[in-house]
Formats: sequence, structure tokens, C-alpha cells
Amino acid sequence: MSSTLNELERRRAAARAGGGEKRVAAQHAKGKLTARERLDILLDEGSFEEIDMYVEHNCVDFGMADQVIPGDGVVTGSGTINGRLVYVFSQDFTVFGGSLSERHAQKICKVMDTAMKVGAPVIGLNDSGGARIQEGVASLGGYAEVFQRNVLASGVVPQLSLIMGPCAGGAVYSPAMTDFIFMVKDSSYMFVTGPDVVKTVTNEVVTQEALGGAVTHTTKTSVADNAFENDIEALLAARDFIDFLPLSNREAVPERPTADAWDRLEPSLDSLVPASANQPYDMHELIRKVVDEGDFFETQPAHAANIITGFGRIEGKTVGIVANQPMVLAGVLDINSSKKAARFVRFCDAFEIPIVTFVDVPGFLPGTAQEHNGIIKHGAKLLFAYAEATVPKITVITRKAYGGAYDVMASKHLRGDLNYAWPTAEIAVMGAKGAVEIIFRGKTPEEIAERTAEYEARFANPFVAASKGFIDEVIQPHSTRRRIALGLRKLRGKSLENPWKKHDNIPL
Repeated sequence: MSSTLNELERRRAAARAGGGEKRVAAQHAKGKLTARERLDILLDEGSFEEIDMYVEHNCVDFGMADQVIPGDGVVTGSGTINGRLVYVFSQDFTVFGGSLSERHAQKICKVMDTAMKVGAPVIGLNDSGGARIQEGVASLGGYAEVFQRNVLASGVVPQLSLIMGPCAGGAVYSPAMTDFIFMVKDSSYMFVTGPDVVKTVTNEVVTQEALGGAVTHTTKTSVADNAFENDIEALLAARDFIDFLPLSNREAVPERPTADAWDRLEPSLDSLVPASANQPYDMHELIRKVVDEGDFFETQPAHAANIITGFGRIEGKTVGIVANQPMVLAGVLDINSSKKAARFVRFCDAFEIPIVTFVDVPGFLPGTAQEHNGIIKHGAKLLFAYAEATVPKITVITRKAYGGAYDVMASKHLRGDLNYAWPTAEIAVMGAKGAVEIIFRGKTPEEIAERTAEYEARFANPFVAASKGFIDEVIQPHSTRRRIALGLRKLRGKSLENPWKKHDNIPL
């Protein structure tokens, strides 16, 4: 018995040692934590329960039979974040560069299968050199097994990827299919082909950082949602973030006790919208003054900043927030903002998170670049996402809601449950000046000015839309939080089903 216990301790120590002191020191020298150190920060103290600690690879080629490290380059198991169950895998760069072998993949698959069975989020900490070359096709098969589970888990349990080192080649497709991706600046990168291959094939010279670093993916490509300064910051943000999400599509949104009164009035909102229609204001101010304690977790803040997406709470319960941002491109909808918001709306719908939409949109962005890159199809994604969503939908129009963009932004016609407008709202096909120049083409400037004033008097208010029932109520800005809170209470029992189908065919 004692010899078995000694053997147990020896094996555990060997697994915990990973690739050995030298490699751990190299990891620390790069400003990176080890796989186990990351889990210590991510999970509640003492909650981590490891599985498959003793798993070893089965490769005999290229001298691999003599290089066996227990755990095989990934630490897997479950734990809690603020008392709520999560399943995790953390790739260990100190063991074969975190490369994925057949057994390594099996460990990840086991965790994902279990998470789906019990209904708990999966958090993947990626730090890997990619497929283990020595294993050849067995490694590629391992990746495909993981991909298949990413697809099956999509919309069933939340999936969060933290890219904390290299993630290249086929390895990028697993995080790409998860719901949210966090990256670490200067130490993580994602690309299908690295700088060397790019140079060989296209003659382009590019650094790893410029090709697929955290800044690239959170600003240009939208592959990643948020970028953080270091491992610790990213892991603490993940703890905060997962608190907003339900455990699965069968569970209600989490509730956090709050001292923030549901009927709190905010008089400063009455003067938020400037007198001039062309003057911007910061939509973040409205969001933070409406949600509990000003706590708002924004997703993709550096990409398509003309639309804001993220999570807040009302009466302690999570809501998804989508809002046009007048500070950037006047809050116009373009390709990037449509895609960003569409994906966010679909995530909220999949996990029964109510959606609150703040609208101030002058229309879709004109121009050949937008048209030639498919604004029609990409704009349709947002329209489609809102139209198919069956979760509670509350919309507040603060100022402009012009043209097709009015329809797209969670209008009453797309089964919006409660559609409110501020007194400053203008709902029309287009701005007064442009409309008058079309209707009264060829008139003198004086007549145009007179007709513009007429048009403004007619449409630069919310009452025409309200008279048709497209707006449920014109509300005072200071009472916005109270109205939304009451609305969400009413809609808790909402039941709406789309017609049966295998799945829809969203315009991708």
C-alpha cells in the first residue's frame, strides 16, 4: 500500500513538474505563467479538480517513445468561478511546446463532452505550437475531434477561449468557433500561416505581432474580442466575464445582489442629447447610467466602435446591450458593425439573455467600398439576427432612426417587445434636408429651406411613429432605467417560438 502511495505521489509530482524547471523558467522569462499557475488565478482557490493527469502520448516514431511526460501537454479538469461550475483545459507550453497529440486532444474532448452533459461553460487556455508533427495525421485527427465538439457545444454551453501564447495553423479554428476570444498583448498570436510561409508564398515581410497579434485581431479582423496587458489581467477579466453568462442554454441568467434601486432616476440623461442634431454624444454614458452600479463589460471595444456591444445587469440579472455610438462615424451601420452586433445578438438569443438596444442611427454607410464588399449581405445579418431572436427585446430610440437602419435596429416590426423613444427621437426615411431636396427637386433655396422646416416639424419627433403604434411610449430620458427594469419584469415569462426548422440559413 505504502509503495503504491509513494508511486502516486511520484507520478503526481512528475505531472506537476511539466517540462521541468528550465522550461518553466523560460516561460516566466517571456512574462508568461505556466498552465497550472493560470488555473490557480482563473479558478476559486482549492476548487480545481484535475482529470487525466497520468495520460501519456502513444507515439513511437522519431524517438518519442523515450520522451514521455505525464499529462501530455495539457492540464484538464473542472473548478468553480465565484462558486459556479466551469470546465477547463490549459495547454502547457513547457511540454513539447504545448503541441497537440492524439491523447492531448482526447483529454480536451473528454472535458468538453462532460461539460455538455452537465451543462457548464468550457474555458480553454491556449498556448500551443500547433499539431505535434511527430504524430502526423493522428494529431490532425485530434484537432478535428475537438472542432466537432466546438460545433456541437455551440449554443449549448458558453465557450470562452483565452489565447495566451502561440495559436497557429489548424489550432486557430477551435477558438474561432467558440463564443468569445480574449488575447494577451505581445505574447499571444493567431494565424493560419506564419510569417515564414507568408514570405515564401507572397513575398510579404511581416512580424508575428502585425500578422496575428492581439492588437491586430481586436482592431482589424474582429477575430478576438478583448486584448489584455498580461496573463493575470486576462484571467481576472475572464472571471469577471463568466459571471455574466448562464451555465448553459437550460439555465437562467445568473443573478447578483445589487443595492442599485430598480427605479433610480437619472436627471442628467435629460440633457444627454445635444440640441444640434449633428453634435455627437457618448452612448457609453447612457449605458453606464442605466445598468446596475455602472458595471458594463464591453466586447470588441476596439473594433467597429460605431456600435457598442456588451453585458450589464438590471436588477441583478444579465442583459445584453447593443447601442449605436454617435461618437464614431455618427453611429452609422457599416459592414463591420453589422457583423459584430449580429453575432452578439445571436449569442444572447442562444442563451436566453434579454437584449436592450439603444438606437441613434443615421442609416447605412454609403460608398463603393461598402457596396462592393457586400454591405447588403452583411447588413442583412444584423436584420436576420434581430428578427429570429425570441428573447425579450427592449428598444430605446434616443435620437435618429433613419431609413432601413431604423428597421434593422430591433424595431417593433422585428417583434420588438417594448419599443420606447425619447422626446428627442426622429424616425424618418432620411434626414430632413436630403428628403426635401428629393421631394422638391428644382425649387429655389428659399423654398427648400421652408420645406425643410416643414419636414422637420413633421418628422423630427417620435409622435408620427407613436401614432402608428410603432413606438409603445415616448418616455422621459431620466426614467429610462425604471422603464427597462419594469419591461424586463413583465417579459420574464415571454414565450415565443419560431417555425420548426432544422436550422436557418443566415446570409453568411
